[in-house]
Amino acid sequence: MLYIGIDLGTSAVKLLLMDGEGRIQKIVSKEYPLYFPHPGWSEQKPEDWYEQTMAGIKELIAQADKSQVAGISFGGQMHGLVILDSDDQVIRPALLWNDGRTYEECDYLNNVIGKEKLSEYTANISFTGFTAPKILWVKNKEPENFARIAKIMLPKDYIAYKLTGVNCTDVSDASGMLLMDVKNRCWSKEMCEICGIKEEMLPKLYESYECVGTVTKEIAGELGISENVKVAAGAGDNAAAAVGTGTVGDGMCNISLGTSGTIFISSKNFGVDKYNALHAFAHADGHYHLMGCMLSAASCNKWWMEDIIGTDEYAKQQEGIVKLGENHVYFLPYLMGERSPHNNPNARGTFIGMTMDTTRADMTQAVLEGVAFALRDSFEVAKSLGIQIERTKICGGGAKSPLWKKMIANILNLKVDVIESEEGPALGGAMLAAVACGEYANVEEAAAKIVKIIDTVEPEPELVAKYEERYQQFRQIYPVCKQLFEVIK
Repeated sequence: MLYIGIDLGTSAVKLLLMDGEGRIQKIVSKEYPLYFPHPGWSEQKPEDWYEQTMAGIKELIAQADKSQVAGISFGGQMHGLVILDSDDQVIRPALLWNDGRTYEECDYLNNVIGKEKLSEYTANISFTGFTAPKILWVKNKEPENFARIAKIMLPKDYIAYKLTGVNCTDVSDASGMLLMDVKNRCWSKEMCEICGIKEEMLPKLYESYECVGTVTKEIAGELGISENVKVAAGAGDNAAAAVGTGTVGDGMCNISLGTSGTIFISSKNFGVDKYNALHAFAHADGHYHLMGCMLSAASCNKWWMEDIIGTDEYAKQQEGIVKLGENHVYFLPYLMGERSPHNNPNARGTFIGMTMDTTRADMTQAVLEGVAFALRDSFEVAKSLGIQIERTKICGGGAKSPLWKKMIANILNLKVDVIESEEGPALGGAMLAAVACGEYANVEEAAAKIVKIIDTVEPEPELVAKYEERYQQFRQIYPVCKQLFEVIK
């Protein structure tokens, strides 16, 4: 049988066709616009997602035996607010995960409602990207739109709704809304009251690998597939990427170098970092995970290469970088503010340490290292909880760079396992669809049979020591700059 994985990303939707053995048959990508109507705002039109997803599915299965398509599932950008009225019309463009407009609402949630209460209700505190503060923003700034809300959903769940007519979400994605009691895997009545919404506005909760329904007759006809094609709930992009890299079960780690950057640690047990610097979320395998998320990772390199240097030859620009662990230039990668572990929407990208002999290669190196150093900030929090991690998988666009993988290995002092397929969320989505259709007994079995490690980047003791010294310098820069960020915002 064939399974479709849909990765609804920030810049494009990536669609993947996988057979029952886990072999990837075809990959298609469709782009859509991203809008920045004001500084710090980030929006997309859900209608664009749906239009490009449908076009992508048609292209994906054009040459396939459509009668063999058995299931569809998702990985999707998290936290985005999609609101529909009673006629199922989108009320306004979706507010995305990297939208920073909700600082007043976050301040209210964290300091008036209180972080202890939020952590008690949801296992997390408020970050500007989360969904609950977005709902409060609409309530406060667009009351006419707030009054029209009949359904609240996350980005990938809008696609699931269009395909099936079922308003559903999964526990991993819902964990990032600040509306779910993560430990008990149910909606928080207290958070609904705080946000002024009714629980019936929210989607029904499912495990990521559970079937939510089948495609509608209209969708089946348009795509030329059976009405019996099952749709599984899917997962937030990082949980789906973790499935796609085999980061399931207890004590596994995955680093994602996508538009955002994450360090993802799976656990069979529920646990919360007392400082809430890391997110405590439900995982797509039926258990839990801790996650540190930085808002700008590979996007920092994209910004530096394309907008500043003016080139798309990424690999060529990295050829001249040879003095690892000896760079005197540092870069704070906070181009969109920062989440983990600083939770500061006013933080900004910063170069420091340049001299008259600083080269372009030094600054390119600083960008790559800055992202790795920032990931280590979250890793240090995990270590402070007594979590022992010796190796990690890696995925995302940045994982295609051998140099960046080497930096990650030595800055975090971890063995970095490279997997055969770096398709992350799209592959994870297809695997979840396969589990929903009974191809595999559970997510861990699917990961064990499908995910294959083809290389390991080992840390080098001498380089680890050099980078340890650099990291200790790096971690002093943000605290010094923090008060400046409040002034120059």
